[in-house]
Amino acid sequence: MRFKTIFATVKSDITDHVVDAAKSAGATGATIIPARGTGIREAKTFFGLSLEAQTDIILFLLEESLVDTILETIGTVGRFDQPGTGIAFVIPVEQVIGLESQMDAFKKAAGKK
Repeated sequence: MRFKTIFATVKSDITDHVVDAAKSAGATGATIIPARGTGIREAKTFFGLSLEAQTDIILFLLEESLVDTILETIGTVGRFDQPGTGIAFVIPVEQVIGLESQMDAFKKAAGKK
């Protein structure tokens, strides 16, 4: 089996929606990391203090046949077509250990594609 990881950055108020949608599309789980970021748009300030919205990084480790479907799903749910809502990208994974309990689910998903 071959695996890839989707990294998605989203505003923390929609993290649960994105994860739930990805799981409905076949993801077996996700890792969520709280983060801060900066982009093309400057953070708002209040009396000289920067007000940055909380961002989460969501990692999905997937069997590669699921990647396109889940990437499209999180892009739609996260409204990535709108500026400042989030980004996602895919990285190939060379080796994996610790997924023994999920291998049956991955094999089923791979067989459906």
